[in-house]
Amino acid sequence: MDPFTRYLPALEATMQAVVGSRPPELLYGMLRYHLGWADTAFRPVTQKAGKRLRPIFLLLACEAHGGDWQTALPAAAAIELLHNFTLIHDDIEDRDCTRRGRPTLWAVWGEPQAINAGDALFALSYRSLSNLGAGPLPAELTVRIIACYSETILRITEGQCFDLAFETQSEIAEADYLAMIHNKTAVLIGLACELGGMIAGATEERVAALREFGEYLGMAFQMQDDLLGLWGDPEKTGKPVGSDLRNRKKTLPILHGMAHSADFAALVRASAAPDNAEIARGLALLESVGSREYVQEQAHRYHRAALDALARSGGSGEAQAALYGLAGQLLGRSA
Repeated sequence: MDPFTRYLPALEATMQAVVGSRPPELLYGMLRYHLGWADTAFRPVTQKAGKRLRPIFLLLACEAHGGDWQTALPAAAAIELLHNFTLIHDDIEDRDCTRRGRPTLWAVWGEPQAINAGDALFALSYRSLSNLGAGPLPAELTVRIIACYSETILRITEGQCFDLAFETQSEIAEADYLAMIHNKTAVLIGLACELGGMIAGATEERVAALREFGEYLGMAFQMQDDLLGLWGDPEKTGKPVGSDLRNRKKTLPILHGMAHSADFAALVRASAAPDNAEIARGLALLESVGSREYVQEQAHRYHRAALDALARSGGSGEAQAALYGLAGQLLGRSA
């Protein structure tokens, strides 16, 4: 089963219905632009707008546990709208001018309007989630889902707070970094899998295993991102080789390199931004102390833990097989 072919048309239709098109045209036009449905003049386009991985995980988890995936569409749309809210604000905070090969919202319409657009997506994500109440789910379950959703948003915000704070800290413990990416990245994938199981009516034990699967996979996903931020193919990632080193981000391979090479640590702490020659030298230093291999090993360790949790979740059928397949694809991705 190809989950993207199976789910994406209905997911996109659900998201478009939630976002809608009403005054002010600027606000909803910005949302359609960010989500890949419009250009800067708000004319309809077909644009690559992200992988939609998180809602796909939710729908697969629901179907793997005997649920009706169409019942879960409001939650799947909510997860994707929430994710895109975080991306809009992330772009502002990180001063990123491009995303998915196009200018970011703040780069086109300025920071204040981009903040408005992000806030609107946040509200719309809750509107979509509340649509679960119109379906067959018990009211008590819907309340529990909203509580899980709200708690996860708080943890994502806490992770982002730590991520920004780390930029000005010269020393960061690996444990603190892992706690940060767990909140910033992993808990949302965990929530997606958890909600899929809850909507399907899975037992608490199976729902907990689904959440662990998503969180472990999210950790491996972020570590793979850390590797791509240094050694990724620019034609696939859209970023130059060594971009995270150029921007002096404290990712896992960089933290490992700083802990194992005084020369590399000095390069990262230098007041001037590294030039191309220093980037090449820094990457060579990381290779020499095994930072790349270390992060690969850690990513594989979390990936194995994710697969163990998925097995414990007790799902079945084509959807469960697709979860295994998608988990494998994420670890081997190149962009």
